Amino acid sequence: MHSIWRTLDRALLRDISLVCVAVGVVGLSYGAIAVASGFPLWFPVVLGLTVLAASSEFLFVGIVAAGGSPVAAVLAGLLVNARHLPFGLAAPDVLGRGWHRLLGTHLMNDETVVFALAQEGMPRKRAAYWACGLGILVCWPLGAFTGGLIGSVMDDTDALGLDAMFPAILLALIVPAFRDRDRRRAGLAGAAVALAATPFLPTGLPVLLALTGLSVTAVREKAHR
Repeated sequence: MHSIWRTLDRALLRDISLVCVAVGVVGLSYGAIAVASGFPLWFPVVLGLTVLAASSEFLFVGIVAAGGSPVAAVLAGLLVNARHLPFGLAAPDVLGRGWHRLLGTHLMNDETVVFALAQEGMPRKRAAYWACGLGILVCWPLGAFTGGLIGSVMDDTDALGLDAMFPAILLALIVPAFRDRDRRRAGLAGAAVALAATPFLPTGLPVLLALTGLSVTAVREKAHR
């Protein structure tokens, strides 16, 4: 753990901390919605620790709360989490070996992979991955527990507006990158693809399709060669 703090600079640790806090705030919404929908308080906490994937957990709770089959809810969650397959191919070396690899796989999500791949050099990639992953492992279930307590005494959890916190913080983190013209074009292209696909695809898949925006940068780089 000491090697993580020695490897990462203060700015990166600040960004990772902000994302973990944002995940915890979204966990408040998740826990509140789950308990307000009739699930016991322990359920979103245990699900948060064992699944550790916000979109599939929201989807599971939403389907079951609406009267859907738990089997269908599990299958829908697996479909959304299919994006972890390319994640595993993109960042296999940061997971470590033995039981470290098992835990590292459990910590794999959008945020940990993005932070890892954005770093130069394997030590920084590993440190960023584990710092973000362990932070989310703490903040997500803790947020779910706190939100569950709120949901047990509050009927209209949507009034809190907690679901807007996470995308707002992520937007603040990526805005500096948009000073680069190619990155700006790639981001806008990906956003357009995601918006067009959202009405037709399950939650999570439009974000995957948004990665096609990277082709804009790839084509331009190839044209310059």
